[in-house]
Amino acid sequence: MIKNTDGNRDTNAYQGLRDAAGEISDISSIPGDHQAGAGEIQQRPFRLMVGICCLIAFTCYFGSYMRLPVVPLFASSLGIDTAQIGLINSAFFLMAGLLSLPLGAVSDRMGAKPMAATGLLILAGTSFLLYFSTHFFHFLLLYVLFGVGIAAFGPTMMSAVANFAPPTHLGRVYGWYTTALFCAMSLGPAAGGYAAREFGFQPVFLISGAIILGGFALTVGLFPGTRSREIGGTGQSLSGFPALFKNRSLMGCWAATLGGCFGLGMFITFLPLYAVEQGLPVSQIGLLFFYQGMFNALSRFPFGILSDRMSDRRILVVAGFIGIIASNIGFGMSARVIHFMMWAILLGISMGLAFTSVGALVAEAVSPGQRGLAMGGYNAAIFFGMMMSSASMGAVIEKADFSTGFFTAAVIVLIFSGVFYLLTADKS
Repeated sequence: MIKNTDGNRDTNAYQGLRDAAGEISDISSIPGDHQAGAGEIQQRPFRLMVGICCLIAFTCYFGSYMRLPVVPLFASSLGIDTAQIGLINSAFFLMAGLLSLPLGAVSDRMGAKPMAATGLLILAGTSFLLYFSTHFFHFLLLYVLFGVGIAAFGPTMMSAVANFAPPTHLGRVYGWYTTALFCAMSLGPAAGGYAAREFGFQPVFLISGAIILGGFALTVGLFPGTRSREIGGTGQSLSGFPALFKNRSLMGCWAATLGGCFGLGMFITFLPLYAVEQGLPVSQIGLLFFYQGMFNALSRFPFGILSDRMSDRRILVVAGFIGIIASNIGFGMSARVIHFMMWAILLGISMGLAFTSVGALVAEAVSPGQRGLAMGGYNAAIFFGMMMSSASMGAVIEKADFSTGFFTAAVIVLIFSGVFYLLTADKS
């Protein structure tokens, strides 16, 4: 803290330096409860720390997502049927959803560095072992471990980003981080498909594992070995776990995440089938996913800056949810590629608008020592939202049609957005 032994002289000097610089440039200069206690962090500008997190996250998700379009094709070539391939993917979502919250809590206790490194080792190992897989149960077991690795890595890094950043910059650092994350998620599958075409299915898994190991090396070499208690938290997230369910703001953010990802899951799972029914070729369907991912990623940084300048971040969340609702209704009314493209772009922008602010609100809702647990719940809501959509909306579509399914999804997103607004109303 700044000492005012000579009146306000030191405070005024600090303010003058801050104004001259334009922005806070070093986390060690930030007064208050968010000042780092660990010497290693105090010596590093927070932008450098966030940049390291972004680089590590990019390598993790780029390498991991390289295999997503390849595994179903490789499994099919081995005689594994479509239903079993669906079970393989479900195993990943289930484990990632179940373990994100408890492993996020563990990261608060043992530290971000060992937890993130462990997750990266698991992810790299599953990639290398996929090279040798020949049976359905091999793929199933490895995708269970894939979910464990993502659950160990994802909440940990999201918590670390919040802990490294000053409170005035939460929106934009989540903009930086999620831009890196979604760029990796968009580019990884494209790179995996290209590598599979050039070299075959199995070499993709070796390339994927090597890239993830690169992220592990970055984590070991560059990431500081700190725990939440060393950067302003208590590290007592496990003992405080029941109290989190009384945190209305956090519950509202988790509800918003669940609802928004329900709408996203509708796009991911059922849009390809509906687009084919409407006569779109596979190449154009791939472009729809590319546009959604690209606009989702590129919108995160500017929306992060906007979020930090808003007196109430909830306004941006609600605006984003209106876009998600409109895009689902629009998909159900689409018949031409230009219609699908327009709604895919709106969905990407709306996801970026809503979830950049949701991430910042989650970080603000809890103490630094409980951010791993809070981000674990956030990640769990992402996976469970997409699972719920995939599991439930197929039956709606079979009984009615795709348009009814998309409209129903829009209504469900609307309900969750209302829950979010009501639970966070005391934050206005």
